[in-house]
Amino acid sequence: MLNGRLHLWFHILVNVLILLRTEAFFVDITYVESAVAKGAVCLDGSPPAYHLDRGFGAGINSWLVHIEGGGWCNNVTTCLDRKNTRLGSSKQMAKQLAFSGILANKPKFNPDFYNWNRVKVRYCDGSSFTGDVEAVNPATNLHYRGARVFVAVIEDLLAKGMKNAESAVLSGCSAGGLTSILHCDSFKALLPLGTKVKCFADAGYFINAKDVSGVQHIEAFYNDVVNTHGSAKNLPATCTSRMKPGLCFFPQYMAQEIRTPLFITNAAYDSWQIKNILAPGVADPHGLWHNCKLDITKCSASQLQIIQGFRLEFLSAVNGLGTSSSRGYFINGCYAHCQTEMQETWLRDDSPRLNDKTIAKAVGDWFYDRSPFQKIDCPYPCDKTCHNRVFESQDQPLV
Repeated sequence: MLNGRLHLWFHILVNVLILLRTEAFFVDITYVESAVAKGAVCLDGSPPAYHLDRGFGAGINSWLVHIEGGGWCNNVTTCLDRKNTRLGSSKQMAKQLAFSGILANKPKFNPDFYNWNRVKVRYCDGSSFTGDVEAVNPATNLHYRGARVFVAVIEDLLAKGMKNAESAVLSGCSAGGLTSILHCDSFKALLPLGTKVKCFADAGYFINAKDVSGVQHIEAFYNDVVNTHGSAKNLPATCTSRMKPGLCFFPQYMAQEIRTPLFITNAAYDSWQIKNILAPGVADPHGLWHNCKLDITKCSASQLQIIQGFRLEFLSAVNGLGTSSSRGYFINGCYAHCQTEMQETWLRDDSPRLNDKTIAKAVGDWFYDRSPFQKIDCPYPCDKTCHNRVFESQDQPLV
């Protein structure tokens, strides 16, 4: 029995290694030591960091800056919880990261961006790079400096060649996807005037919805994030001038004002949002949603009805993007969260499709102005191309 198990695990390991060798490669970390003097630091005061794989050939003056995800911290306690992890300290980050999907370096896996300078910016501030509080409490040594970190990283990349960029994309996944929305115009403003700049958010369109108990749980949470990190002054003034700053953390209230072209990829049944916005643990004390959140096929008929209602709320919020042709969106009917960093969902023979286009093809066509893309999928479970996520029971929500 044991030998059989070992044999099985050995085969799985070999297959994973083969997959990594063909579809992913590892890129070394770069620390932005010069940022420390500017106070542009992670939660624990350590320098920001990123991973850069240099462009080549026709892509040598094109830059893709992709922001890592990882939720948010909304008070001293939750920020202390992440201060000594990779989400709060560059000292805890892996020295190498695997690049695949939108960061892949082969035309087969990433035809439109494979030869660009591809950057993955590590996430260590807990506020989607919006915070800036000067004072540091010596008792906690927490630094709320995300907005400074964003500028310091971009300035470092400009010095490494991005000042010559002909094309540039700001992208990100989850909290990093939200970063790419909130910082879209400021990213463009930091780049040379003639650069073709667009922004792309993967699973970053978090919506202001009530949870299953009828409470505005995520609205209160985002309000605390903004207050804790002093984010208000770094959120779009077009939004904060007409509503409370915590609401301006939601794309549905501020995305219409973004002047730079913006593309949204999101599952209509975003698994993180269903787990943390619609049915967070605090709204489900008896764990009735536990199995449903781990695997959408385990949802009861009544739970599915509520989830279908969430989809309609999500689609209504997407209207906040406006109707401009500079907007693109790929909203599939899948139970997933972040679909661009993994090769299987970005571009493979069996990848999710809308109108027979993969996410990679839709984004590439939109960036290069080959064709616009604004598609919304049919409701679950009609899309047979989905890679619906199944979570382990020990997976903990981030809110």
